[in-house]
This record gives sequence, C-alpha cells and structure tokens, in this order.
Amino acid sequence: MFQLTATPASALADEPVHIRATGLAPLQMVTLTASLKDETGKLFRSKAFYRANEAGELDLKQAPSFGGDYVGVHPMGPFWSLKPERPFGRLLKRDVMSSPFLVTLNLYNSVCFQYSATVEPGASQVVQRWFFSPGTQRVQIREGRVRGALFLPPGEGPFPGIIDLFGGFGGLVEFRASLLAAHGFAVLALAYFAYEDLPNLLEVDLDYFEEAANLLLAHPKIQRPGIGVISVSKGAEIGLAMACFLKQVVAIVCINGPNAIFEFPLRYRNLVITPIPSFLERMQIDVSGAVRLRHYRGDPRDKLNQQSVLPVEKVGGQILFIVGEDDESLNSREHAKQALDQLRSHGRSNGRMLVYPGAGHLIEPPYAPLCYASRNNHLSVPLLWGGDPVAHAAAQEHAWGEIQKFFRQHLSQARSQL
Repeated sequence: MFQLTATPASALADEPVHIRATGLAPLQMVTLTASLKDETGKLFRSKAFYRANEAGELDLKQAPSFGGDYVGVHPMGPFWSLKPERPFGRLLKRDVMSSPFLVTLNLYNSVCFQYSATVEPGASQVVQRWFFSPGTQRVQIREGRVRGALFLPPGEGPFPGIIDLFGGFGGLVEFRASLLAAHGFAVLALAYFAYEDLPNLLEVDLDYFEEAANLLLAHPKIQRPGIGVISVSKGAEIGLAMACFLKQVVAIVCINGPNAIFEFPLRYRNLVITPIPSFLERMQIDVSGAVRLRHYRGDPRDKLNQQSVLPVEKVGGQILFIVGEDDESLNSREHAKQALDQLRSHGRSNGRMLVYPGAGHLIEPPYAPLCYASRNNHLSVPLLWGGDPVAHAAAQEHAWGEIQKFFRQHLSQARSQL
C-alpha cells in the first residue's frame, strides 16, 4: 500500500502545500490528480504524470511531471493547473468565512490519461484551502451609499487600511480582501455596481469612492493618515483616479489597468472626464471562441484623447503597476508605461512597474488557477484574459509578496511622516 501526504492539510489558500507519496514500486509511473467543486457545484480538475524514485518515493518539490496539465518541477502544480470541466468557468470563492475549498488529491498506480469513475485511486488526501485566518472579523458595510465588507485582523490595531476593487463583472468580491486581512491589513472589499441597491454603472462617481475612503479612515482600528487601494482591470482605472484626486489614498496597486478613462464618464464634484472611444470593429475572436478586447479601445497617446488621460502627476502617494505581458483584455504594459512617462515628464518618481512575461489579465493571489477566458454576467460572449499557466502562476506568487511589501512600506511611511 502506498501513502499520499499533503502538508499542511489545512491552510490559507495562498500558502504552499508539500505533496509526497511513499510505498511505491521503484521508478513506478503514477498519475496525480486534483479536483474541487466550487460553491455552485462546478468541477475543476488537473492531472500530471510522475515517476517514483528508486526508493519508491515521490516528492513534488523535487520530482518533475512528465506530462498532463504541466511539465517539470512544480510543487503547487496540482492547484494552479486546475481547469474547469465546462469551458469558460472561473474559480471564485464567494463565501470566504464559512467554508474552505476542498481539494481532493488522488494518486493512481499507473498512467491514467482519461478520467474514469470506475478506476479507484491507490491513495487520496483532502486539502482544505481557507480564505480567512482565525480571529478575522467580517463586518458587512451598509453606511450612507457605501456597500461592501470590511475584514479586520485579530487585535486592537491600528492596522494599515486598504480598499479592494475588482473589475467589470460587478458584485462584491471578497477573497483577496480576506486573504490580505490574514496578513495584518484591514481591507474593505468595495462593491460599486451590480450589488444590492447600487445603481447601474452608467458613470463612475468618484464621490462614492471618497465616501468609502473616509468611512474606512474613520474606523478606530484603521491606521492614519492615509489608506491604500488594490485594484484590477476596471477597478484599477478607478483606483488610479482615486489616487489622482483623493488625498486619502497614499499607496495604489494597479493590476492590469488603464491610465485613462474608458467606456463610462468619470465624475468628481464639478469635474467630468469623458471616456476615450472604443471600436467594436476592432474586437477579435480567439480560437477558443472568446473575445479579445486588447485592441478595442482607443489610444490614450492620441492627441484627440488627451482630455481623458488621468492626471497621474497629481498623485501624492506611491503607485505600483503590475502588468501581465500576455494580457489579452488590455494593453496594460503600454498604459503603465505612458503613466510612468507622464510622471517623469513632471519630475515625479513615485511610480514603478513590475512586468510579468506570460502572465494574463487576471493576476490573483498565489496558486489560484489561471482563468484564460470566462463568461461575464453582463455579456453574451466569453471574454479572453490570456496567460500561460506556468508563467502566470509564477507571476501570482511573486506579485503577492511584492504587493504586501509595497503596502507595508508606504502605509507605514505615511504614518511615520504624520
């Protein structure tokens, strides 16, 4: 009988797991599969083929996969290579506090290329992947117009405060905020449309986001004088606008976002920034059937579009642009480069860019599977996000550490200056 172990068997979703097997025949070929069902019952699976060593042992920290969903030495490959059984699915944890994702690891004593309900694994292990740490408090926010969820680490604080903004699929997305709270940040996951009584997204009302920033800063457990913002896609457009106009924002992380206003006008007090036009005829259809939006938007460098470019030279805090070079939704590297050029032309040096070759649009916390393309509730066609699974996984792991270092440094720095 052989044994399969995964250590720790219960951990945060951004923590690595050490997978080993013992009791195999010397140099035996085996199949390792991983599977999980999300909260709606959708199935995600991965598989890889390994060879035991001469002692009949397998250690994913040392042994290469010969084939399957990834090739080479990838200790967390079974997790980040999970694929939806039905095309265009995206793995998202909705209820972050009540239950973990349960990942079932199965080890078969031969090369099993096809999934079969009749073939029994020789060993199995269930791994719990949690999205909050014990003692974390989740507070539902319905104050004034603001809708969201505030995650507070255990203890009295004060904690560095962050607002978390996701992109154009709307609703309230909490998994990144709850994981950051596990690392000592107080994070407000902020909804801004398609949630409860929030209006449809016909314009971006920056006053709403200022109300949210003031609400967070007024909380007794939040460190002053300023907050951070972590943002992706459409959320990164809004996050960068917040950094431009709101003095409360002292550190902003923009993950694959633009440097200008697109699709909807941005309104702040008496100011209105009109969007750069988009061109439906430039949309492309990928071989998968998903729509590539990378070339669909107008160019912020065009002289006709200058009124829509965000005035990043007004940003008083620090900016970290995180860019996936294989982003198929947005030319995010060019947008970040334009913003940095704009800063330099005004004698500013408060921005930097991390570029990840092979990473796609949806850069998430470590070990989350690549979402290459997915359906959007507001569109009838799936959207292409891009990314190579191995490169994307490496980008997520590195970027997550850099994001935390960035916020620790610059939110603490703002406090010491106070």
